[in-house]
Amino acid sequence: MSTPNTTLRADVLVIGFGKGGKTVAKAMGRLGRRVVLVEQSSRMYGGTCPNVGCVPTKALVHHAGKRRPDDPPQEWYERAVGSVRTLTRLLRSDNYDALNDADTVTVVTGRATFVDPHTVEVGTGPNRLAVVAETILINTGAEPIIPDVPGLRASKRLVTSTDLIQTTELPQRLVIIGGGFLGIEFASIYRRFGSQVTVLEQAPKILGRLDDDVAAVATGILTGEGVGIVTGVRVMEVRDDESATTVVYEQVGRRHTLEADAVLAATGRAPATGDLGLEAAGVRVTARGAIVVDEYLRTSRPHIFALGDVNGGPQFTYVSLDDSRIVLDQLTGTGTRSTTDRVAIPNTLFMTPPLATVGITERQARDEGRQVKIAGELVADIVAMPRAHVVEETRGVMKFVIDAETDEILGAALLSVDAQELINTVALAMRHGIKAAELRDAVYTHPSSTEAFNEVLGTIIR
Repeated sequence: MSTPNTTLRADVLVIGFGKGGKTVAKAMGRLGRRVVLVEQSSRMYGGTCPNVGCVPTKALVHHAGKRRPDDPPQEWYERAVGSVRTLTRLLRSDNYDALNDADTVTVVTGRATFVDPHTVEVGTGPNRLAVVAETILINTGAEPIIPDVPGLRASKRLVTSTDLIQTTELPQRLVIIGGGFLGIEFASIYRRFGSQVTVLEQAPKILGRLDDDVAAVATGILTGEGVGIVTGVRVMEVRDDESATTVVYEQVGRRHTLEADAVLAATGRAPATGDLGLEAAGVRVTARGAIVVDEYLRTSRPHIFALGDVNGGPQFTYVSLDDSRIVLDQLTGTGTRSTTDRVAIPNTLFMTPPLATVGITERQARDEGRQVKIAGELVADIVAMPRAHVVEETRGVMKFVIDAETDEILGAALLSVDAQELINTVALAMRHGIKAAELRDAVYTHPSSTEAFNEVLGTIIR
């Protein structure tokens, strides 16, 4: 085998430009360490979030919500995608410059493959580059899973979430395979842009991890906007013809068909580890391809860490950011911070209005044998929340699960305007042991969404 033309030596090598990796790279560069960051695509500087994830999808949520009934769907959508592209280009450039302009950080574009525990090669053929480092961080993220449905992979109308947000043509008929958070978010976005949307979900209902009462309100909002939701189905086949794609599914023993202009596979994302050559580094992976890590994010090779989606943990940008804190504590701190320190990590589904949750559900609490009290109210009935009426978004529900003996907040589900912000207050209260009564009796600005807590937490419904 020929040797690479050039060899770079670094204190820290980061593979992948994701949130966790780039944060560690920047911090170590500021400390004067020699850092090399390898990213396989020039379109992914900054990672998934600013390019194909959080930022563009939430920008589309915003633009879809601004469309009025008389605005032409295709024109509005094309204009929205153009605006989102401008935003992502700006963020991509800013992310690249923030690292590559540092004296001690070098950004290399190309695919990295391990050749031994301390060395990767980037590129192929005569232009190969070797990077040798004492410490290595793997931050390559995750990639969409395409379900094994006959005809689906070969369909010219198959799209992933990445494909869909980058096309300027609004699908008139969109079929979404998968009714999880990703599928529901895209259903909400594209229905509001004007697409005819149908969600096919294998489970008996969508949002099955939520309590039935919260899921029912969310489902009612979606169907009220015209999203078709078909549950308990098995997708059998996907067939292309010249003008459309036919999706064949089975429900209760009967076969049905749908015609689509685009078929979105929204059945999850798997860690992107397939081409890294991890066996050459001696790095172990799970059956699903996730890199095995301990609570300090060290792999089976102690000098190699795995951050973000690639380690099989929660697939959230803010978790990847917290991963960076753990790794930095290992490299420059006391080495005591770990994943076990995480308490009350919230998440948000950006349908309209957003659905944010933290902690455990009522069902989980009762299954654990806890004595609980439930506080909850439909947003339209919360007198102390005039903001919902001011912004003309009164749909939704707020629900808290509270320990009946200690008044500890065990969990919350907030389906309402500003829920993505409200949930952070609840999570902070849970982390610091603030009781439900304290959150109920706190002084909040007016008119705000937060002041809904004054009323809802005083309403024990069971």
